[in-house]
Amino acid sequence: MNQIHHYLNGNSIEGRSERFAPVYNPATGEQSAQVALATADETREAVRIADETFASWSKVTPLKRSRILFKFKALVEERADELAQLISREHGKVFSDAKGEVTRGLEVVEFACGIPHLQKGEHSMNVGTGVDSYSMMQPLGVCAGISPFNFPAMVPMWMFPIALACGNTFVMKPSEKDPSTPLRLAELLTEAGLPDGVFNVVNGDKEAVDVLLTDERVQAVSFVGSTPIAETIYATASAHGKRVQALGGAKNHMVIMPDADLDQAVDALMGAAYGSAGERCMAISVAVPVGQETAERLREKLVAELAKLRVGPGIVDGPDNDMGPLVTREHLEKVRSYIQTGVDEGAELVVDGRETVIEDVASGFFLGGSLFDHVKPGMRIHSEEIFGPVLVIARADSYDDAVKMINDHEFGNGTAIFTRDGDAARQFCEQIQVGMVGVNVPIPVPMAFHSFGGWKRSLFGPLHMHGPDGVRFYTRMKTITQRWPSGIREETNHFTMPTH
Repeated sequence: MNQIHHYLNGNSIEGRSERFAPVYNPATGEQSAQVALATADETREAVRIADETFASWSKVTPLKRSRILFKFKALVEERADELAQLISREHGKVFSDAKGEVTRGLEVVEFACGIPHLQKGEHSMNVGTGVDSYSMMQPLGVCAGISPFNFPAMVPMWMFPIALACGNTFVMKPSEKDPSTPLRLAELLTEAGLPDGVFNVVNGDKEAVDVLLTDERVQAVSFVGSTPIAETIYATASAHGKRVQALGGAKNHMVIMPDADLDQAVDALMGAAYGSAGERCMAISVAVPVGQETAERLREKLVAELAKLRVGPGIVDGPDNDMGPLVTREHLEKVRSYIQTGVDEGAELVVDGRETVIEDVASGFFLGGSLFDHVKPGMRIHSEEIFGPVLVIARADSYDDAVKMINDHEFGNGTAIFTRDGDAARQFCEQIQVGMVGVNVPIPVPMAFHSFGGWKRSLFGPLHMHGPDGVRFYTRMKTITQRWPSGIREETNHFTMPTH
């Protein structure tokens, strides 16, 4: 059985805990490897290495740090297919989705390469007589990242490129469900010239996480995952004096106005709801058609498109599937149970993905796309994050009802409106209490030079991921106010012009 371990001080290190977690190929349902789960002492060793390396790495000039990241970017581009195949084998998403994930992660690397400009401070002359003030944006020290299973390449690259560019050292704790991609990224960082010990990867579970949240040498923690865990991460790490950004769950709504281009909206919904098997925090999981006629037409078109949805393995040389399996059998059963809950609550199950059977891989963790209609606020399938290929239609009688439905929800991660009416779109952007908004854009993920983050119980902490907030998160500002008294200039008649 293939064993996956840790990456410390520039080398692959075998775990000592004798505790392992299974890693599966979701398309076949077979265990492909086992990953070592670090002890508390092993995690502290990773923190120690990062802490001892910080003094030298923080003194490396921003320009030299940027050049290492440029080289890393080139290596990731060269090996993008390899990384996408790793993602597909352990997570299950189809190859095109996996390749897109690598590309989105690289955009943050590109942004971080501009750190000589991004880390410039402010300067004011003569704030008083002979007094100048200026600021410096200095690194924090050891930073930790705890990433989820659904984006094993992109989410870590939301974190460590900016942290490293700003002069911090880093300890990464990936999901134990698909750990190989972050380890490969660590190897590519070393190949790019990153000094040993600056970036370290520890695989583990709660035992490792607890160390990262409480060790006094760790200065900041970045997390992406479910809301209950994000809230715990934020509370625990903050109580131990750490800076925290913890991104939680989501229930993203798309409002479809009566004047919308319905074909465009349906095409957008199919990708946003069922892409990556719905295992993403920016998935659209609630369609909100305004008006009964809009709802009926939307439903009819979605049913027709779901009949064409190609579900199957995501391997690069296989068929061109639209959607792969879920990540584990446990998660598959959880999503299936949500579908049954929706039926029990009285929602109409229009398309039942549980009936989908994939030939030759019956043991894989596959679930077809499901569609509910006549879903009401208060139903669990509307209030809770399912994190699977389940789209619900929650009808609204008016624009105001649609806005109220979204604003009343506990999550505020992403939302969208499809309309031809500029005034309605502008009003929606102002009124909606959600962190990321799309207008005729189904998944409003900002580019890397903007910041990513939701509102309400979708984000714990004041600063978002990447973009300007990412630089602010991984640095602390120091302001210097200085005055140099004027010296006495001695007059002399013996001034000599320089000779050439």
